[in-house]
Amino acid sequence: MSNSTTTAAALARAPWRCTDRALDRRSFVRRATAALVAGALAPLPACRTVAPGSRWQIGCYTRPWDQHDYRVALDAIAEAGFRYAGIMTAKGKSWVIISAETSLEAAADVGTEVRRRGLRTASVYGDFKPTADVASNVRALSRLVGHCAACGSPDLLLGGTGEASLHEPYYRAIAEVCPEAQSRGVRLTIKPHGGRNATGPQCREAIEGVRHPNFRLWYDPGNIYYYSDGALDPVADAATVDGLVVGMSVKDFLPPKEVMVTPGTGRVDFAGVLRRLGAGGFRGGPLVVECLARGDGQDVRRITAQAVQARQFLESLISGLA
Repeated sequence: MSNSTTTAAALARAPWRCTDRALDRRSFVRRATAALVAGALAPLPACRTVAPGSRWQIGCYTRPWDQHDYRVALDAIAEAGFRYAGIMTAKGKSWVIISAETSLEAAADVGTEVRRRGLRTASVYGDFKPTADVASNVRALSRLVGHCAACGSPDLLLGGTGEASLHEPYYRAIAEVCPEAQSRGVRLTIKPHGGRNATGPQCREAIEGVRHPNFRLWYDPGNIYYYSDGALDPVADAATVDGLVVGMSVKDFLPPKEVMVTPGTGRVDFAGVLRRLGAGGFRGGPLVVECLARGDGQDVRRITAQAVQARQFLESLISGLA
């Protein structure tokens, strides 16, 4: 099943079906998010940090500043010269900024804060805690899709599950929600994240099992090294995901097990990874920095300086590849 030559037709076959179709979407939720969704579905503009017309959107997640409120992270992302923000983790009620338990209003507020800083949301990491009950998973995932629409994110990034008993109900829920998400302009993605989705072939198997074109791969070269204890080179792994990649968490790695590394200063050969992913069809899209060297995490200015360095590295990298 882990075959890089799988055809688009095979990927588009009917997804798994869930018997519970009672996804009650209250009418006031639809009305409250309608205007925001319209804005969220607009094409992402060219990033000001690269040449006009670039096919790449260079951004940064909130994670490097997650010992602070997420608004501090958004300030820093804008100050560092990025145009795109990834919503991931921050200091607050929960480590993950947007979860299935987040209210629709709170998710919309995140989008408002992003736009106030002249940013656009490129991705939301909003995984849910799966159970053996597919219908429960569907409801949680559907809520996350609504949150992404409300905050203006065209992408919902998921982490997968490492529990073998929950593998099937987790991906059945994704298959069930894919059509709804697509209709709302939200793409579902998964990243290499350990467990049964730690490598390209494992992610391919998961994506092909769902069989829906709205479920794709958000590559993470740092995690390829991390979860293989440095044994698997992401340049080699990238050859296994042709036709699947739509975005990337720009994450570096240093042995023995460190990913809080500023991109370009670690072991990942980003030029090699992007060349190989480009050969497989990924020739434009979001490149969102996930991790930076940050010391104890308290010095916002230090972290922001590392963010500037990461942005400049990516700009130079893309220019060189072009």
